[in-house]
Amino acid sequence: MPRWLRVLLSSWTGRFAVLVVALIALTAVVSVFWTPFDPMLTDVRGRWAAPGWPHLLGTDGTGRDILSLIMAGARTTAFVAVGAGVIATLVGVSLAALGALTTRWVRESVAVLVDILIAFPVLMIAMMISAVWGGSLWVVVFAVGIGFGVSIARVTRPELRRVQQSDFVLAGRASGLSTGQNLTRHLLPNIAPVFIVQLSWSMAVAVLAEAGLSYLGFGASLTEASWGTLLADLQRYIGVHPLTVVWPGIAITLTVLGLNLLGDALREATDPTLTRRSAQVHVPEVVA
Repeated sequence: MPRWLRVLLSSWTGRFAVLVVALIALTAVVSVFWTPFDPMLTDVRGRWAAPGWPHLLGTDGTGRDILSLIMAGARTTAFVAVGAGVIATLVGVSLAALGALTTRWVRESVAVLVDILIAFPVLMIAMMISAVWGGSLWVVVFAVGIGFGVSIARVTRPELRRVQQSDFVLAGRASGLSTGQNLTRHLLPNIAPVFIVQLSWSMAVAVLAEAGLSYLGFGASLTEASWGTLLADLQRYIGVHPLTVVWPGIAITLTVLGLNLLGDALREATDPTLTRRSAQVHVPEVVA
């Protein structure tokens, strides 16, 4: 087992985060092939059924099985989180590399561009795009991915410039490594702890953004299962059937919490300075 994985699983937060994220991922994969019922199948005679058999979490106002909707919504959530994470990674690494490893006028131009883009709220951009092109998960993925890619670039750019002045990077440059080779071999691995935290935070906020936009009607379409859409449908009846609102709320909360904790745990597991600092804890001697 790799050392970083042993460190990750040695803390309760790491184990909890891995368990939650693995459970969401497994649920998303299983929902592609099987759900207890068709998530979009309505049954007026069976509406507002209490949790039990065969509807383990009950049904909503149209008779749809809530467990099936939660499972199908996990697939939507996983798609948004992974898609936004990939786009944020590409945008963030590209802008950070341009802002740290190029000529002065390019670096300054990228810095100004990042400052301009980061001034626009991600959710506002997604709502404006959705108003023009219609509500879609792809709109959420691209809006959140680009928005948080800019945030990643702003945080990782100073780290890249700091690591760029290290002796091993200068030695690699002297040995004939190109800028791209230095970036992939030395720079990116050394900023990985900072990058991982930002990426996990971006994926967690992507989950919240998708749920929020779907709740407002700007995210998933009516034919796609979404925790935000389910929450919007059920919250109107919270005074009569309060338990039904709990399930999508728990799913969103656990997913966001798991992604945030996973980022923190991965940072502690991959950052050698944190490991070294924890191993060199000084215990003062007791003076008699």
